[in-house]
Amino acid sequence: MAGHSKWANIRFRKGAQDAKRGKLFTKLIREITVATKAGGADPDNNPRLRSAVDKGLSNNMKRDTIETAIKKGSGTTDSDNFDEIRYEGYGPAGTAVMVDCLTDNKNRTVAEVRHAFNKSGGNLGTSGSVDYMFQKLGVINFSNEHDEDALMEAALDAGAEDMITHEDGTFEVLTQPDDFMRVRDAVSGAGYAHEHAEVTMRADNLSPVTVKDAEKILHLLDVLEDLDDVQNVYSNADFPDEAMSEAE
Repeated sequence: MAGHSKWANIRFRKGAQDAKRGKLFTKLIREITVATKAGGADPDNNPRLRSAVDKGLSNNMKRDTIETAIKKGSGTTDSDNFDEIRYEGYGPAGTAVMVDCLTDNKNRTVAEVRHAFNKSGGNLGTSGSVDYMFQKLGVINFSNEHDEDALMEAALDAGAEDMITHEDGTFEVLTQPDDFMRVRDAVSGAGYAHEHAEVTMRADNLSPVTVKDAEKILHLLDVLEDLDDVQNVYSNADFPDEAMSEAE
């Protein structure tokens, strides 16, 4: 799981940079709008919407902006229609890559995603080619400042599936997607502040890669995440420490 943790930390910092230039806000507005359409305008009864709203607030998005996006999703104001599409493919060294998109133009999006794969030494696959390698999980990250036994007890009591302790002393609490919000809130209420929390797709097994291949894979992931229609990118690559240090 270490490779995932390091890549997640870089994505988290990169998200803060994206917010400064508005890219992250655009993606979050789309997610809030689509989540509202799918599950209703009440965050308390729509976990997906609540997660999107929480992410917006944590990135200093104004409540007025969030409310406007919710209104668009609930149909009280005009809004574009976005389709949810998942693309699957292979990156350098045969690594598995999944790309979740929200788009109002499927032809544009698939062309951009395919170009990113081809340009970075990968190739776009067919539906179902790699998604069986991943499972949907809630992941809550904590710093190394917490007591391991106490944090684990609080997490398991709240209904978490497991807790992973990394070499640097940081922790990951894993949950089922439906339990994510409840566990996150319960652990937070017990006094354990998390650094990052999300429902994500986690590879069942990581694929170790060389430093040279890691640079190519990280470039592919970065290019994909920079596409306007791309919401999330997942990979099963296990990056060596040297490559992650350079990425930071």
